[in-house]
Amino acid sequence: MDNITSQKNSQQSPALRTAANVISVICHPVFMPLIMSILIYKLDPAGFSGMKSKQIMLLFISIGISTLFFPLFAIGLMKPLGFIGSFKMPTSRERTIPLMATMIFYFWISHVMNNMQGAIPMTLKVLMLGNFWGLIAVFIVNIFTKISMHTSAAGGMVGILIVLLINSPANMIAPLFIAVIIAGIIGTARMTLGAHQRGDIWLGYILGILSQLGAYLYVSH
Repeated sequence: MDNITSQKNSQQSPALRTAANVISVICHPVFMPLIMSILIYKLDPAGFSGMKSKQIMLLFISIGISTLFFPLFAIGLMKPLGFIGSFKMPTSRERTIPLMATMIFYFWISHVMNNMQGAIPMTLKVLMLGNFWGLIAVFIVNIFTKISMHTSAAGGMVGILIVLLINSPANMIAPLFIAVIIAGIIGTARMTLGAHQRGDIWLGYILGILSQLGAYLYVSH
């Protein structure tokens, strides 16, 4: 199977592989929590009506530090220390310690938001908790197979837009449709690069969506 996948990848045009690499970098899972937080604000500004502009900015800075800066900083230290051999982490085993470190940061921001008094939008709390739960699920599944973290993040994007579709007074059908298309492009890019088997791609989608929907059920009850 791996030989067949390698042959298919070698037959693909350099332009196609370059495009797949660019998509994989732009839509890397480490960027998605902050991107989705900002997207929630743009799609549902009414949910932030109880917060001042400065508070909203500080909120996004906190999310960026916890879900983007700290994970990248930790992973940046792991290679020179010998915990990982490559920043691409091509094997399931190499991803174990980075996933554990990232879980700590995701738990912190989710816990802080869940316990903050004030006008933190419920959808944002769902997003952070869903990201944390999704990462736990990815960590567990990663023991057995190299699940796609890219499609798990993409599934989370679709999942949180389903939550917005349920709760927001605005029409979220078009954004959800666009999110599904983007998620499909991300999965196609990962398949093009031969980074995962098809089952690992679909498993990522499923875990991402279910994590957000599960977080919604938990937060809303």
